[in-house]
Amino acid sequence: MAQNQPRYDELQLQHRQQPSQLTHQVARTTTAVTVGGSLIVLSGLTLAATVIGLVLATPLLVIFSPVLVPAAITIFLIFAGFFTSGGLGAIASFVFYWMYRYATGKHPIGADKIDFAKEKIARAAREMRGEAEHLGHQTQHQIKGIHEYRDT
Repeated sequence: MAQNQPRYDELQLQHRQQPSQLTHQVARTTTAVTVGGSLIVLSGLTLAATVIGLVLATPLLVIFSPVLVPAAITIFLIFAGFFTSGGLGAIASFVFYWMYRYATGKHPIGADKIDFAKEKIARAAREMRGEAEHLGHQTQHQIKGIHEYRDT
């Protein structure tokens, strides 16, 4: 019966790892909402700009050009605006889907590259911290040596 119960140190290790996992989950979710929301806002702004551009440009084109040229330009602007808006909306939904899969640990395409880059950045930060500490200690010893030299 005692063999089935986890040891104290195992429980303590699990307890320490849970806040770290929660922090990563919150960071992933925040990133997903930020990126996806930005793309959706960009999609909406593009659609609004297309409509405003058509409202402003159509009367001028009709007044100053023959009928077929403004019609062709207007149709092109309508399709370009709607395709751009739809494309940005599709990209936003894909980013939401990808970030959801990454946040839930399902490892979508490219997740391994992000994890590798994250570990590489963390390793570089640890190395820089160690080097900064070393240089700080070295500088303190040099300053201490200068003060001792002045006192003699």
